[in-house]
Amino acid sequence: MKKYSNLKKVELHCHLDGSLSPTKVSKWTRKDIKTVEKSLIVKKPLDLQAYLEHFNYAINLLQTKTRLKEAAFELCKDMLHENVIYAEIRFDPVAHTKKGLTLKEIVESVLEGISSSNLKAKLILCMKRERDTEVNKSVIDIAKKYLKKGVAAVDLAGSEENYPTNLFKDLFTYAKEQEVPFVIHAGEAGTFKDIEDAINFGAKRIGHGVKAIKDFRTMETLKQKDIPLEVCLTSNIMTKTYDNFKEHPVRRLIDSGISVTINTDNRTLSYTTLTDEYNLLNKHFGFSTKEFNEMNKIAIKHAFLTDREKEELLKNFS
Repeated sequence: MKKYSNLKKVELHCHLDGSLSPTKVSKWTRKDIKTVEKSLIVKKPLDLQAYLEHFNYAINLLQTKTRLKEAAFELCKDMLHENVIYAEIRFDPVAHTKKGLTLKEIVESVLEGISSSNLKAKLILCMKRERDTEVNKSVIDIAKKYLKKGVAAVDLAGSEENYPTNLFKDLFTYAKEQEVPFVIHAGEAGTFKDIEDAINFGAKRIGHGVKAIKDFRTMETLKQKDIPLEVCLTSNIMTKTYDNFKEHPVRRLIDSGISVTINTDNRTLSYTTLTDEYNLLNKHFGFSTKEFNEMNKIAIKHAFLTDREKEELLKNFS
């Protein structure tokens, strides 16, 4: 058993289609595990765009209600296996319409998979930077329909370099008008300016956000507004955001007073688990069990939960 396996954990940033069970995919495709893993797992660091292209194989597999349900159930089972007590799972519903499924059918299938597990979890629906505004608005609309029915928020993902965050002001104005909460991927492949824009738009959390370390004012704003970063250590190495673990700013960000949560991003693509992330953080930065518990408390504080739900979860870390 790995160190920290028994530690209770919270995860706020995990992509469903980047976290498929190779065993389940092997059954779906009738291919052996090694062949499947070659398609699902990124073996060496790539730039973000090339890394994102590895989603295509998984997305093409998830075009039926049954597979979406099974994928969600398997991910929840994997999370429970390593003592995750609450998770917010995200995915791009539009990507699963290739064979005629509606957004309603897609969202309901994933929610069904989650509810059939024993994990307390909610969904975040991803919009894409490269997509037409109206298509992205349809994600906000379906999120609104299922708010408080298993969906918690929307997100914006995709290539920051080609589609900087400042292009999406109107989209997030619309989200606010619809009273749909949102998080935003920012400051991963982009710059600290993307983080500033995300904050100004009203993001509740920042996906990745590690480039905040480049600008004192951005760091101060994150602290003052208590907006946490969803840090994904291994993912940042696999997308060449940083060349090695020692260069990663996670320790400096925390020591500067910024709220940080620890996440996997893509369990299968990056070949990691939350337990693995804790072990890496301990090995390279000396993080302790006490610090992990504090980061989990931060995650609960900023999760899309009621105050009562937060109080119940916090009892696990008292």
